[in-house]
Amino acid sequence: MAHLVETMAFVGQTPWHGLGNQLSPHQPIEVWAQQAGMDWRIESSDVSYMAKNERGQSIILPYEEQRVLYRSDTHAPLSVVSQRFQEVQPLEILEFYRDLTEQSGFELETAGVLKGGKKFWALARTGQSTALKGKDVSNGYILLATACDGTLATTAQFTSIRVVCNNTLAIALRNGSSSAGVVKVPHSTRFDAEKVKQQLGISVRAWDEHMYEMKQLSQRKVTQQEAAAYFDAVFNNTSLSIAEQDDSIIQFSSTAMWQMKPMQPIKLNRMDELCLKSWICLMVRDGVQNSVQPKGQPMVCCVASQSLSITNVEP
Repeated sequence: MAHLVETMAFVGQTPWHGLGNQLSPHQPIEVWAQQAGMDWRIESSDVSYMAKNERGQSIILPYEEQRVLYRSDTHAPLSVVSQRFQEVQPLEILEFYRDLTEQSGFELETAGVLKGGKKFWALARTGQSTALKGKDVSNGYILLATACDGTLATTAQFTSIRVVCNNTLAIALRNGSSSAGVVKVPHSTRFDAEKVKQQLGISVRAWDEHMYEMKQLSQRKVTQQEAAAYFDAVFNNTSLSIAEQDDSIIQFSSTAMWQMKPMQPIKLNRMDELCLKSWICLMVRDGVQNSVQPKGQPMVCCVASQSLSITNVEP
C-alpha cells in the first residue's frame, strides 16, 4: 500500500487510511510506544557468508566491515549497514518529546512505523495555530523522523503537515528542505536529542515566516480567468508525454468548467494528506475532479462526496 504504515497511534481525527490506534490526549510516552508499535529495539549482528573449502564442505565466514540490523521482536531483517552506522531507536524518537509534552505544553498527535520498521516517526503539536480566511486552521507541529536503511537522516523540523503515513511524511520533509527550522543528523554521528532541541530553539521564527506567507496567499484575490489559467497549467501539463498525461490522477476540463450546476459547499474536515499553503487543493486519490463554479459561486474541489469551498474567488 502507498501509505506503507505498519503500526501507528494518533490523537484526534482518524487518518485517511483508517489505520492506527486512537488515543485520548495527554497519554504518557510508554503508552504511545506500545500503541504505536514502537516498543522494540533495533539489534545488530555481524554479516556472515557461506563458502566451501577445498574438501567441498560448507563453511561460514564473517564479513567484518558490515552489520545486519534486525528487529528485536520479530527478528525481521531491516538493512545491512557499515560498522560506522549510528542507528536511532524507535523509543528514542518518542523520548525526544518527553520534556516537551510534560513541561512545555506540546502534545503528541501521531507516531508510527513504516516499511516494516525501516522508518518511523513521531509528531507533536506545538500549540501554535492560525486561522485563515474560510475558517481554515493551520496548526504548527514538530516532526522527528528517521530510517535505519540509509534512506533518511534523523530529521527534526517544524511543519504544518499532520504526518500519518509515508506520503505525508514525504510532503513534510520536502516542504522543510530549506535550512530554516530543520535539523538533520546523519547516521555517521550520534543522535543527541538535547543538542537538536537547542538548534531548533533558535529556528522558531520559521513558523512565523510560514504563517506570514500563508496569510499573504489567503489575502490574494483570484479572478475566474486566473483560476482557469492556473488549473489548466497545473493539471494539463503539456511538458508531459501523452502516456503520462493519460495516467494523471487529476484531470481538468477548461471547456466544461463554467457549465457546472451550482453546488452547496460542504464543510470539509481537515484531511491528513492535505497541505493548504495556497488556495490550490491537491488531491492524491483516484477519480479526482476539479472545477470552478459559475460566476457568483464559490470555487469547489470535489472528491467523492466531499468538497472544499474556497471563498476568495472574485466573480
